[in-house]
Amino acid sequence: MTTAPVPIPADWPTTEERARAVQDALRARVVLDEPGPPPGTGRVTGVDVAYDDARDVVAAAAVVLDAGTLAVVAEATAVGRISFPYVPGLLAFREIPTVLAALEALPCPPGLVVCDGYGLAHPRRFGLASHLGVLTGLPTIGVAKNPFTFTYDDPDAPRGSTSPLLAGAEEVGRAVRTRDAVKPVFVSVGHRVGLGNACAHTLALTPAYRLPETTRRADALCRAALRDAAYPV
Repeated sequence: MTTAPVPIPADWPTTEERARAVQDALRARVVLDEPGPPPGTGRVTGVDVAYDDARDVVAAAAVVLDAGTLAVVAEATAVGRISFPYVPGLLAFREIPTVLAALEALPCPPGLVVCDGYGLAHPRRFGLASHLGVLTGLPTIGVAKNPFTFTYDDPDAPRGSTSPLLAGAEEVGRAVRTRDAVKPVFVSVGHRVGLGNACAHTLALTPAYRLPETTRRADALCRAALRDAAYPV
């Protein structure tokens, strides 16, 4: 496994005003009219991050799985300094440089990327999954543990049941039941994937647990990388 150090880019936004301007500029590049790769084919990669604010350190992990068997194909981590303060709606700016470094350290193409977070289900319709997809050109989806500020009706109890995740009358994602009678996850499109396909991928990635295998494995790996990080430097 490769671990990559991450410098903060010289032109990275440092203010909320500048970060929102970057969101506005990049949001227009999100592609919503592609279905995305079929579930169970090719590769699928989970990305996640862990923080140690006391040390000003963030660790990211990228774990590539075979989409058919869910076996691990490759994995990489990256460790760097936190690149932006905590501001709701701008969390991607804390994570993107380190996540990009982990993806770039992989020895193989990642295929579909699954983020532990949001895509269009975001107050500005440009969460981490959309931001990462636009920057890399990769198909991306967000699978979140909670509905953020959005509303939904509880899906029916059986696994596979869904209900719209709503901002007013606008559907920004779906609540997806991945285990019978267990709290749903919240799926949204990031880039170059349709919502129905994003939900199908989520179900394919959850054969035994509520959260996708991509998220479970990336979460464990980034936490280990953070624990072992030789920071501060």
